[in-house]
Amino acid sequence: MPASHPLGHNTELLVTAYRQYRKGKWLLCMLLLPLLLLAVLCSLAVGSADISLLEIRQALWQMVTGQSSAMENNSGLILREFRLPRIVMGILTGMALGASGAVMQVVLRNPLADPYICGISAAAGFGASLAIIAGVGVLSGPYLVIGNAFIFSLVSVGVILMISGRKGSAPQTMVLVGIALLFFFHAMTTILQYFGDSDAVKAAVFWTIGDLGKAGWDAIRIIAPLVVSATLYLCWQAGNLNLVNAGDETAQSLGIHVGRIRILSLIVSTIMVAGIVSFTGTIGFIGLIAPHMVRFLIGNDNAILIPSSALLGAILLVISDTFARTVMAPIILPVGTVTAFLGVPLFVYLIVYRNEMLQ
Repeated sequence: MPASHPLGHNTELLVTAYRQYRKGKWLLCMLLLPLLLLAVLCSLAVGSADISLLEIRQALWQMVTGQSSAMENNSGLILREFRLPRIVMGILTGMALGASGAVMQVVLRNPLADPYICGISAAAGFGASLAIIAGVGVLSGPYLVIGNAFIFSLVSVGVILMISGRKGSAPQTMVLVGIALLFFFHAMTTILQYFGDSDAVKAAVFWTIGDLGKAGWDAIRIIAPLVVSATLYLCWQAGNLNLVNAGDETAQSLGIHVGRIRILSLIVSTIMVAGIVSFTGTIGFIGLIAPHMVRFLIGNDNAILIPSSALLGAILLVISDTFARTVMAPIILPVGTVTAFLGVPLFVYLIVYRNEMLQ
């Protein structure tokens, strides 16, 4: 059709407007990077002992250049052994929870879906409690608790996939099964605690409360490749998830295998979360908060929504952990309690004021 034709001209205008629209949304996404950097710097600087930006720069330079630890002052030791591992784990955890929450809400077609609601965290808590209280697990040594938490997280995922894979099952079935598993594993954990030794029960309860201080550099070396590769895969599937979000019939008419995309995306996101929860314990609501905040600003385009949710999840968790370390310093609160305080008001808002989202 000639460019001078009115329809052709309108098409060019629409394409140009759409490109400008996406450019603006990507700009909002990129603005999250300096915000994350600012949150990291604030988290490095404040705490029981305040550290200046000059000391932070010197300590980071020593770590990068590999200078002898004998030249390291107290500030460098605090940053290297305590604050920096917490921050890096917070970034990885927030990315995993934010990205997986965004994907689950699309795949399960439920705005309240997140890793906690789907029972993954409860299953991990039962596995950890079984190892701590009863000393039972498939692994031994220092990885007994971590291995048990991860394996029972996968058991939860396997049950959800097995039931949802039945012919005629709707995506909402996965959410209902996840809620049932959540209560089941909570009940099993309570039974273990009822018959367990008081010290072991205390240790199990402390584990289930989300805390970034449980993990060090060794855990980060294990978790980082898992989170990065899984997040990249979910971003790569964003186009297909957009089509799935448009409806099964529309996606199938375009040659998309809806069931396969839905199952693979759910498996990747839940395995990523299972790995994180095995090291940090239960950290709720980040997977619920971040995608909704991003969706309010950017919209439903998963190509932008998933990476933006990952970045915002990292920002929220780093800020929450900073608050947890400083509000009652030198006492460090579990970051899971702080994220719960943030998430509950949004959860109530979604239920009370946004009923149309739940229909």
